[in-house]
Amino acid sequence: MKKWIAVMALVPVLAAPTALADTGDPEAGAQKAVVCGACHGMNGNSVNPEWPNLAGQHASYIAAQLELFKQGVRNNVIMAPNAMILGEQDMADLGAYFARQPLQGLEADPSLVARGEQLYRGGDATRDLPACIACHGPQGQGNAPARYPALRAQHSLYTYTQLKAYASGERKAAGNEIMQFVAAKLSDEDMRSVASYLQGLR
Repeated sequence: MKKWIAVMALVPVLAAPTALADTGDPEAGAQKAVVCGACHGMNGNSVNPEWPNLAGQHASYIAAQLELFKQGVRNNVIMAPNAMILGEQDMADLGAYFARQPLQGLEADPSLVARGEQLYRGGDATRDLPACIACHGPQGQGNAPARYPALRAQHSLYTYTQLKAYASGERKAAGNEIMQFVAAKLSDEDMRSVASYLQGLR
């Protein structure tokens, strides 16, 4: 628990929003989002569960993740070349556009939702595992100033894949140490359960 508290203390400082994060132009973003629509849907609701829904996500979080793809901190063969051509204002515009789109989503797997809700809302004290709700909120809406993403209605397959990436150390960046710590404590079944619960959360 002491380690978890120490990591949490670092996050707000390391995750401070960029200067342009909240100054994006959604109308300009709509024009720039045309290419994004091929994977994420024109309104940010992806039809492929391997690609994340962007609709309703915090503008600052989207901009920050685009910057990480551009810097090569996050590795993805599709996102890297697309992010490489974006400037800071482009990222802010895209974030502003997708943040305003209505989010759609699928339902949770009934066989997994109970365990997923338990972990999301209560964690597991026997494993020193904090509840997801502490950072991502009771309805999975996240925390924009701290740059904690909204998770509600996200594809369960995408969330599961990202938890695996955090646990293995494949996905890491300054400010998300808490996710590496938490994911490393989750079993495969835990990850699938939480991911399914979030898919059905509204």
